[in-house]
Amino acid sequence: MMTRVGAVKTILWAIVGLWVAVSVVRFATGLGTTTDLDNATPWGLWIAFDVMSGVALAAGGFVMAATVYIFGLERFRPFVRPAILTAFLGYAAVAVGLLYDLGQPWRIWHPMIYWQHHSVLFEVAMCVMLYLTVLALEFAPVALEHPVFGHPIFRAIHHGLKRVTILLVIAGIVLSTLHQSSLGSLFLIAPHRVHPLWYSPYLYVLFFVSAVGLGLMTVTLESYASAWLFGHRIRRDRIAGLGAAAAVVLGLYAVLRLGDLAMRGQFGLIVTGSWQSTLFLIEMGLSAVAPALLLATPRFRRSAYGPLAAAGMVVCGMVMYRFDVCITAFFRPGNQPYFPLWTEFVVSLGIVAAATLVFFFFVENLRVYEDVEHGTAPSAAAGGPRPAFEATTLDVLMPESVFAPRRYSMAFVVMLALGAALLLPGQARVESLTVRTPVQPPKIVAGLALARPDGLGPAFALPATRKSAIPHGSTPRRLMMIDGNRDHVYALFDHDKHIELEGGDDSCLKCHHAAMPGEQITPCHRCHSDLFLKSDLFDHGVHIARMSERYGEDGACAWCHKPGVSEPKTRATAAPCLSCHDRMFSAGSRVESPVTEGKNWDGFADSYKDAMHDLCISCHAEKARKTGRKAAGRDHGLTRCDACHSS
Repeated sequence: MMTRVGAVKTILWAIVGLWVAVSVVRFATGLGTTTDLDNATPWGLWIAFDVMSGVALAAGGFVMAATVYIFGLERFRPFVRPAILTAFLGYAAVAVGLLYDLGQPWRIWHPMIYWQHHSVLFEVAMCVMLYLTVLALEFAPVALEHPVFGHPIFRAIHHGLKRVTILLVIAGIVLSTLHQSSLGSLFLIAPHRVHPLWYSPYLYVLFFVSAVGLGLMTVTLESYASAWLFGHRIRRDRIAGLGAAAAVVLGLYAVLRLGDLAMRGQFGLIVTGSWQSTLFLIEMGLSAVAPALLLATPRFRRSAYGPLAAAGMVVCGMVMYRFDVCITAFFRPGNQPYFPLWTEFVVSLGIVAAATLVFFFFVENLRVYEDVEHGTAPSAAAGGPRPAFEATTLDVLMPESVFAPRRYSMAFVVMLALGAALLLPGQARVESLTVRTPVQPPKIVAGLALARPDGLGPAFALPATRKSAIPHGSTPRRLMMIDGNRDHVYALFDHDKHIELEGGDDSCLKCHHAAMPGEQITPCHRCHSDLFLKSDLFDHGVHIARMSERYGEDGACAWCHKPGVSEPKTRATAAPCLSCHDRMFSAGSRVESPVTEGKNWDGFADSYKDAMHDLCISCHAEKARKTGRKAAGRDHGLTRCDACHSS
């Protein structure tokens, strides 16, 4: 008979198996194949849930630590260890979630070295990293109580950590206060993009107060979950105490939220009947108003399942609040909507499932719950004692401790295989998830060359409006506006001046390193036709048609696929492209061609963004080295996007 814990673990291992399959594709192929994100929606589910909601859901750690160690309410001490463990795993899950969302996850350590003192996001990153360290130190004494750490050295470390507990608690409270509030401060720079029902100049206050209330209710929900899974008996007096405190905090949050709307003259938006007002009423009712009123009633707080219902409402409502601020109520162009792909849901669920399995491991092997009254064992609660033998079932032939790992492994492997089947490369599923961004050719515009303050050459600019006149005495330049996806984050390029500086028309081949058949110069966007993805330049149908005209239908295939070869007729077994197109790549180009590298060309061209960045940045960096500007720190600021791009 499977226990409750065993059934939940089986489901969690299945989710983790699917998560691993998606993770391989995410880190092997990038964000484009596993998300619905684009330039209009640079963040989505992983930020709203894994980061914004995850940090808030883990607030129970510093709330319970402050309750016991600062306010001295010892009757709540049994909640401290599980709350600290939940917070530690929650913040670890936030860090893992960020790895998925970052375009270059291997640079997640950069905030520790490259400080941006004026950035709110920098403060959030540093506080989260420091608080994760503090949580690890706060929970370390629980792990060191295990008999395996019986050596005197570990005993001394355990004793030392216990002596500095109050300092760790204070540090945790300070760091949590900073980053819980600063998560709201991140949106203060977007007053015209967040809907007025959710924007507030005091977002940092609302985020902090809501996190405190959510932390109390998360601890309540965790207590009910541990009682159901592990057979712990709930102490209603302690849960009622948490409910009373939550009623005050949630009531304060509701007053602050509604009062802020009234002070800003936006209160009338609540009753407009729009979908935003309906969403606001549902969110406020779930997150604050209804649970605050219910928990203010002593009879409801002391009932068997009243606090559980209130905790469920608060968790759902506060997660909605984070989602609304991040995504739902955040304006983006109407023609570029966002809805997470199933792979994004899998990553978020997988991270939570993995953290939950680690929580189970600690609970089963460490003294996480200090003061629990054990009730009915989960196995008995799930259906009575285990039969000694039953010929019609398989799991009773071996003990649960032996059979369970096999069941977990089976669930993991089956879902891993399912995920791999759904995400097969080539012509299977990955391509259906890929959002292509076709490149638009450059525009020719009339602009100005302005003197740069650092004296490193001209800075190009356009008139402020289409009707703006060129200032008197200024000579307009014919500039190329490179804006491949027309998102107005363009780069202005003086093509004529570059030709002059590089030596005239003969210098074209330095940049235009390849030419399509029959062409002398091929523009960049023709081959690098997608902004972010590689482009396949091989057209099988065109090759068949041309070879058939020249050699007949029977000889068309044999020109590339040599007869007598036993392998399947694929691109990998075909004749190399350069065996025919040997003059496609230009000699003397700045771009290393497969010919000069001694490699076979696979027929793919890099993305437009990569091609332009590699060519332009490498050339400018080389010029800076040759002129000594790089040594003097004057390398045109090539590490900054605004060195070339304007909005």
